[in-house]
Amino acid sequence: MAFEGLSDRLEAAFSRLKSKGSLTESDVKEAMREVRLALLEADVSYKVAKDFTNAVTERAIGAEVMKSLTPAQMVIKIVNEELTELMGGTHTRLTIAQHPPTIVMMCGLQGSGKTTHCAKIAKRLKSENHRPLLVACDVYRPAAIKQLQVLGEQIGVPVFEMGQDNPVTIASEAIKLAKDQGYDYVFLDTAGRLHIDEQLMEELRNIKAEVHPHEILLVVDAMTGQDAVNVAQTFNDDLGLDGLVLTKLDGDTRGGAALSARAITGKPIKFVGTGEKLDDLDVFHPERMASRILGMGDMLSLIEKAEKEFDEQTAIELEKKLRKNKFDLNDLLTNLQQVRKLGPMQDLLGMIPGLGKQAKDIEVDEKQFDRLQAIIQSMTPQEREKPDIINGSRKKRIAAGCGQQVEDVNRLLAQYRQMQKMFKQMNNKQSRRAMKRMGNMANMPDLDLTKLK
Repeated sequence: MAFEGLSDRLEAAFSRLKSKGSLTESDVKEAMREVRLALLEADVSYKVAKDFTNAVTERAIGAEVMKSLTPAQMVIKIVNEELTELMGGTHTRLTIAQHPPTIVMMCGLQGSGKTTHCAKIAKRLKSENHRPLLVACDVYRPAAIKQLQVLGEQIGVPVFEMGQDNPVTIASEAIKLAKDQGYDYVFLDTAGRLHIDEQLMEELRNIKAEVHPHEILLVVDAMTGQDAVNVAQTFNDDLGLDGLVLTKLDGDTRGGAALSARAITGKPIKFVGTGEKLDDLDVFHPERMASRILGMGDMLSLIEKAEKEFDEQTAIELEKKLRKNKFDLNDLLTNLQQVRKLGPMQDLLGMIPGLGKQAKDIEVDEKQFDRLQAIIQSMTPQEREKPDIINGSRKKRIAAGCGQQVEDVNRLLAQYRQMQKMFKQMNNKQSRRAMKRMGNMANMPDLDLTKLK
């Protein structure tokens, strides 16, 4: 995951500060030297890293920090605040035009993920009851139009194209159509190049002059390192960017170039791509990313994921069943499927405050989810509703049906009984109130999915 190396280095630097009861000015400067090295190793540009550590040092050697009862914690707090500011300070939303449609021009180098992220953002907006339109303005890259059409079909969003016509004309005609048919967002998927050239920039300037986009977003590949900074600066100088979209933030990337691109251009990061699937897109929150980099977790993003993926009516029905102690294997299967929608368990653990580096020391067998689901799905409807009827011969049939061992079936049933016992103990007035607050996610105890390294 991006920023992992930066997070480790910062944690090491802060652990040395925490070991000291009081701090001197030299202690702070030594820690900031470590922080600067950590930033440089993470691909943050030298100027940005230097400015950042100078700002932290200036605040950290103040009397308020030195005389604090917990000076190390105060320094970490300052780093968190400055890191948040470095990444933009606050979350910035997409512009909404006073008179629809809102025109969003997506630009970037070839291979940065521009076409895919047009579809990702459009899909997100559609889920929020907007009517987006995708426009194929890349008439040069082979199969670019077809790729956008396939993506549009997958997410149920229409694609406007005019073949190999002039991209400026295509954009203009698409806007007319959007106004006539009531689309409220238009995404222009413009052409990219393997490198920046005058022909590319001239075409983008012409499109901008013709349709006057409300948002010009640059899609930046987080794995391109320091070159991402140069690309961002050039596009900003020529077009006047409104924001950045970072892609491949899930990959084995140091991620620091993303921080530099924001700092150099002064433009906010609006979205980050976190995977290959069309749902793998997050709105960028600087304060949350800063907390995650510093190992403080990101509970708000975790809650938002749960709210988005968990079905409210299913949760209400489950709560009723729990109160009556009627939780069966169908309910367990539903819970497993909903938890899987939240994403890899390793990422979810990293969002939990307090785990910090320990989250990386927990091995999660993602395939265990598949095995558990396969076992339950190999049962008859009657067996799922009344697991007590599952005898030896039924266990053999279930195991054979899902390609598992009888011992695996026994283990699942034993865990289910433990859960039943726990729910029964919780079923009093006080625990009812607690369960209502905890919600659906709290109902997943003791499934043997992890092991400590």
